[in-house]
Formats: sequence, structure tokens, C-alpha cells
Amino acid sequence: MTAPPLRLRTFASLVKLSHSVFALPFALLSLLAATDGAPSLRLVLLVVGAVVTARTAAMAYNRFIDRDVDAANPRTAQREIPRGLVSPRAALLLVVVASGLFLFCCWLLSQLCFWLALPTLAWLLGYSHCKRFTAWSHLWLGIALGISPLAAWLAADGAFGPRLWAPCCLGLAVAAWVAGFDVLYACQDEAFDRASGLHSLPARLGARTAMLVSRGLHVAAFAGFVTFGWLVPLGPAYLVGCGVAAALLVWQHRMLAPRDLSRIDMAFFTANGTLAILMFAAGCLDLWWLRPTS
Repeated sequence: MTAPPLRLRTFASLVKLSHSVFALPFALLSLLAATDGAPSLRLVLLVVGAVVTARTAAMAYNRFIDRDVDAANPRTAQREIPRGLVSPRAALLLVVVASGLFLFCCWLLSQLCFWLALPTLAWLLGYSHCKRFTAWSHLWLGIALGISPLAAWLAADGAFGPRLWAPCCLGLAVAAWVAGFDVLYACQDEAFDRASGLHSLPARLGARTAMLVSRGLHVAAFAGFVTFGWLVPLGPAYLVGCGVAAALLVWQHRMLAPRDLSRIDMAFFTANGTLAILMFAAGCLDLWWLRPTS
């Protein structure tokens, strides 16, 4: 029998728990901005719980739905389900448990959050199917992560109002950012997707054109990040963070070429994980230390 700690590490690897670094910092940044840097501990814990459990449910479902595709693709054949480390039934059970915990967190936040959680969960799980019918699955994924800043702000406000323009801008920026780097990541599977009848921008347009689309998405993301800081408003530290984020995006694109994806892991995780943490830290600096007190 597999030891419990090893089993937990296997399930964490299944859902790429470390990749929570992409959405969570922006959800927390939005929450801090909504509460002027002073959310309650309960609110922080519930938002973190909702983001992590929602992402866990979506990733586990993706691995369950894609298990045959993953087994056929040399790049993904060593994932946990194809290797037999996690059974499809166990992955599906994880989807059910994580979905239930997500809905429970939202119910504790507010009745509005709970009812909005239902279509949100449907969107998150629906992503696993969209590669079968649309090349714009990258935007579907981007929106799935871009929901988190808006949801976190709504959890703080408890109602719709004019203040939601700021998190909407941040959510759109996150959506464009995620879609942009997902296009780059999908370039690895251009030939496989085309041969298997799966849809992606690299499979439809070719890697070179898809990379140009990715650049356009990242320009839009940068504009959204800056607009969010203007609407809150945040100050100089956040603007510096936006500048460094832009440099990281440029670096990410310079590392990759249509015929050379050897540094994709560095471009995907290192550059983007650093960007998310940096933007969060810059926002915190403005909210907690540099913003003038009234």
C-alpha cells in the first residue's frame, strides 16, 4: 500500500498544485485592493480555499477526460493516470470532493457567491472538453483563471457595483496573460494535435503565427495590469511591478522560437510564476507601506 505522504504528493502532482501560483496571487491582490489592504482572516482563508479547490477540481477533471490523449502523446505519457499511479476513478472522486469543497467555501462567503459558483464550476470543468471543438481553448482557460480576481473582489463587496470595474480589468488582464502563455505551451503539441484532430491555435495557424497571437495577448495583458493599478488606485511600486512584468513577458518570448522550444519550462513556469508573485508583492507594497494614510 502506498504511504499517505507519497499518495498526497502523487495527487498534488496530478493537479499541478504548484501551478496555483498563477491565479492565487492575483485573487489575493484583488481581495487586498477591495478591502484597502485589510481583509479579515476568515475572508482570506475562504478565498484561498475557493481558488485552490476550484483549480484542483478543474485540473483533476482535465486529467480524467484527457487520460487517453495523454497516454497517446509522448510528451504526456508519463502523467499519473497513464502510468497507473492514479486510477481514473480516484481522479474523478477528487473532482467531486474538490468541487464540493469549492461550493462549500462559496456558501460560507455569501449566498451570492454560492449561486455564482455553480456556473463558474461549469465553466472550469467545461475547459477539458473545448479542445475537441475550438482552437480558442486557450482563451477559455484564460477566462477560467481570470474569474478569480473578480470573484475575490465580489466576495469582499458582497454585491455588484461600480467598484467592480477594477477587478474586471484585472480579470481580463489575467485572462489574456494566461491565454498567451498557454498558446506558447501548446506549440509543443502542434503536430500531435493536428494528427489527433484536436484543436489549438498552433495546430490551426502554425507555431510562428500562434506566437504572434500570444504576443498580442500579452500586450493586452500588460495594458490591463496598468489599468487596474490606475482604477484602484495603486502607486509607484505597482507601476514598477508592471514594468518588470513587461520585461518578463518579453524575456519569455525571446526564449522561444517556432523551431526551438527547449526552454519552454523556464518560459512557462519560471517567468510566469515570478510575474504573478512580483505583481502581488508590488501591490502589497503600495497598499501597506506607500499609500498615504488619511
